[in-house]
Amino acid sequence: MPMDLEEKSKKKGLLYQAGILAIAGMISRVIGLLYRSPLTAVIGDEGNGYYTAAYAIYTIILLISSYSIPSAMSKIISGKLAVKEYRNAHRIFKCALVYVSIVGGIGSLVLFFGADFLVAGRSATVLRFFAPTIFVFGFLGVLRGYFQAHRTMVPTSVSQLIEQILNAIVSISAALILTGIAGNEDPSKRAVYGAIGSALGTGSGVVIALLFMLFVYHVNRKSIHKRVNNDTHEDMTDKEIFKLIILIVTPFLLSTFIYNLSTSLNYTLFSRILLNVKNVEESAMAAQYGIFNGKAIAITNLPIALASATAAAMIPEVSTLYAKGDKAGAGATVSRVLRVILMISIPCAVGLCSLAKPVMMILFPQRASLDEASMLLMILSVTVIFYSQSTVTNAVLQGIGRVNAPVLNASIALIIQTVVLSLLLLYTDLGDVALCIVTIVYSLMMCILNNVIMRKHIPVANDIKKAYILPVISAVVMGGAAYLVHFLFSLLFSKFIGSDYFVNLLATLIAVLIAIFVYFVVLIKSGGASEEDIRRFPKGGSIASLLKKLRIL
Repeated sequence: MPMDLEEKSKKKGLLYQAGILAIAGMISRVIGLLYRSPLTAVIGDEGNGYYTAAYAIYTIILLISSYSIPSAMSKIISGKLAVKEYRNAHRIFKCALVYVSIVGGIGSLVLFFGADFLVAGRSATVLRFFAPTIFVFGFLGVLRGYFQAHRTMVPTSVSQLIEQILNAIVSISAALILTGIAGNEDPSKRAVYGAIGSALGTGSGVVIALLFMLFVYHVNRKSIHKRVNNDTHEDMTDKEIFKLIILIVTPFLLSTFIYNLSTSLNYTLFSRILLNVKNVEESAMAAQYGIFNGKAIAITNLPIALASATAAAMIPEVSTLYAKGDKAGAGATVSRVLRVILMISIPCAVGLCSLAKPVMMILFPQRASLDEASMLLMILSVTVIFYSQSTVTNAVLQGIGRVNAPVLNASIALIIQTVVLSLLLLYTDLGDVALCIVTIVYSLMMCILNNVIMRKHIPVANDIKKAYILPVISAVVMGGAAYLVHFLFSLLFSKFIGSDYFVNLLATLIAVLIAIFVYFVVLIKSGGASEEDIRRFPKGGSIASLLKKLRIL
């Protein structure tokens, strides 16, 4: 009996820590989206295009050099801590710092000197300002992984929030200062200077997060060294440690690299074909890409993050059940997770489609590109469903030990989307709409392929009616209601509020609140969700209590 209590306590602790990390990631995404609006107002769509193009390549180099480090270090060091090899755990930590200093240094040099080869035109100038961040991030990653291995996600979570907050403040401030220096005579020069300011914000966020993690390490230094000094286990050699680091980092690296390659590859094809084959002006190409990636994609990423955060705390349970040989239990848990994800992602997708222009006007109210950005958001809204599911299935496959499956699936999806994008860009004039189409293709392929392989290894049974049909019907009714409510309240508010922005803001808030109410009413009354289902939502207990008071549940 004591063992059962201990296991339950440990499981609860894991779920709690995973929840903390998920919530911090969600808040970081929200901050990231909110600051993009004033930043875009400063640097414009062209500047946004230069920044997002450079950022995509920076992300790839970061993935290769440092981004996989936290997860890999957490896995290696937690293994040593589990058998109380505290000195070896600390030696791995120190060797990892050496490893990232070498790899991060190489990554920084490649980014700085290879910028002209990696991106087209003016984005190369912006890319060079990301180079120092590559080097610094490696040390931050090792420290985050070290504390995650000690089963505490709080330092990582707090550092993520601090990083994003400073990133937002410095990005906007630096962009304002540098665009002021550039002046208004050359719009492209002003756009590049603004994008550089945003790049400096990214670097500043990483630096402050590193300083915070160093402070946390300093506070815990005495207790860490005490356990290290009292350890009597045999020391590993440096050669063994570096070999272990490379063997563990490589699968993490390949998985994240392939999974995230699509963004930079899409930009490379988009920019090269439009500039060299279609002879489109660089400023026009950058503006199109800025609208697509800096606005439409940025908005769709938020509900995807919400779905991911909901699932994050449930995934450890899948790994534990599968490891114990309880495939039926693991399959049942995955089924419940996927149902919750669908109940969140389907209405989010329909909501973004029906209120695309109002949402875009709130976050990115630049009149010149409002219609185009809204159209792209409508097209991309369906990817919220596909990416939400593929994110969960990706985590499940890794949790049950099928770590190569997501890599293979991502590679197949990448090849297909690359062929489709090349054909669309070469033989049509769709421009950034082509990017939307291949984003749908890629997300759908990942969703299907991951599901096929996952279902071969664990029995996942979904009630088609409850999981898909009823949420879709409820969401469509909700979408129609949201559109109608927004239209009526916009007419009403416009009679006594002079600002179109505030008319839209108030009408959208009311439309969203009524839409949520309508969705739950239709879903519950049609039999698409029970009280047990509602309680699995974030703050599900509170939602269920409110619905009971309203006599809906």
